[in-house]
Amino acid sequence: MRLLVEVTTTLKEIPWRSVLAPGRALTYDLLARTAPELGRQLHQNGIAPHGLVPIGHSAPLFPEAQRRRGTYASGGRGTVEWGSPILEVATALASGLKQRELIDWGGVALRVLKVAAVEPPGFESGRGRFRTSTPVVMKGTGRDEAGQRTTRQAWLLPTDQEFPVFFQRNLRRKAETLDLDPEVSLTEISWVGPKRSFTVGQGAKPGAPIEVELTGAPETLQAIWSWGLGQANAAGFGWVAA
Repeated sequence: MRLLVEVTTTLKEIPWRSVLAPGRALTYDLLARTAPELGRQLHQNGIAPHGLVPIGHSAPLFPEAQRRRGTYASGGRGTVEWGSPILEVATALASGLKQRELIDWGGVALRVLKVAAVEPPGFESGRGRFRTSTPVVMKGTGRDEAGQRTTRQAWLLPTDQEFPVFFQRNLRRKAETLDLDPEVSLTEISWVGPKRSFTVGQGAKPGAPIEVELTGAPETLQAIWSWGLGQANAAGFGWVAA
């Protein structure tokens, strides 16, 4: 399930360092106020067997804001989205958001106008096309062609040879985390957007938005739609555009 939060702000831009970074801390703050035990479990350990955190969020989007080169435009009415394939998590986030009149997004005040739940598509055919609005990040082995490790921060781009293998492995780990059918497959990468890095926590994570076609059980595809693609979804990466 997703939460579509309609917001408004008078500020004309969001600093690039704050486009994604505030979302993770805000998520855990919402959970701490409405479901503290659940929030602690997710923050400290994630969910077995892989320790993943089944939460995603978007960047704030302001469709009518005036665009200027080199800035992330804001102003007027916009939206921020959260999502989780676990109903208990989504319900707790919804409760916390509905109690807020303002969201502090890295020093940018967003006035909350409305919070609405959005159900995932049915994916009855067992096939779905997913396009992200934020970069997908994925780590590889960090080894060269000779098998020697060259780095421990082996961030992959969708055009890298290792990317499809690690991307599909991540999809199946997500399904296993949720005890869903893990036979989910990447069948096509149909579009790759521009590379961009965002700093969240320690260091910058590079990636690119993508459009992919996936096949799998409808329930698994619905969960992925609510969660996101790739790694670091709780930090805002890999958010699937509705």
